[in-house]
Amino acid sequence: MIRVEVEQGTEKWLSARLGIPTSSCFDKILTPLKLKPGKATEYLLTLLAEWSIGEPLDGGESLEMMRGTAAEKQARSYYEFQRDVKVEQVGFLLTDDRRVGCSPDGLVGDSGGIEIKCPMAKGMMGYLLADDPSLAHRGQIQGSLWVTGREWWDLCVWHPFLPSIIHRCYPDPEWQEAFSVAIADFLGRLDEAKDHLRGLGVERE
Repeated sequence: MIRVEVEQGTEKWLSARLGIPTSSCFDKILTPLKLKPGKATEYLLTLLAEWSIGEPLDGGESLEMMRGTAAEKQARSYYEFQRDVKVEQVGFLLTDDRRVGCSPDGLVGDSGGIEIKCPMAKGMMGYLLADDPSLAHRGQIQGSLWVTGREWWDLCVWHPFLPSIIHRCYPDPEWQEAFSVAIADFLGRLDEAKDHLRGLGVERE
């Protein structure tokens, strides 16, 4: 695993991620139900466009994302107090070949990581009622485990006025193997498309 020391959300962070598949979009590359390589055509085109022009296509945040970012610090403090740990904030993490990455909300010790969600009250109801609160984020969490090689990943779902959730996830062998196949397939398609575009005179400096 390779660390790129940049602050998340900054221009340097956006630049470090250009054209690179990240765990937050792994559910486009791998179909969650059948665990088979997905077409991910729109995602492929997005990465190719970023690679070709050297600019992120969408670096803005929605109001919901901005609210979540503002609440993340409080959620992190809650998690650290509940688990008696220190969360290490990191920028962008890459696989050793630098071809795939993730931007986790933090690493915990030598073995773990954390994904933080700060939903509105209505969204929090869904998490509280779910048998498995991590289900909606399984691709991202399993993807982060795949990229980093960590032993576990905690999902922390925090709300200032409602019961919060800390749910631990471990590498699922079926998902991990499926990622290896699906991501290799996706990277192969990405490479083929770049070669074709180079033949048309498209090349990122």
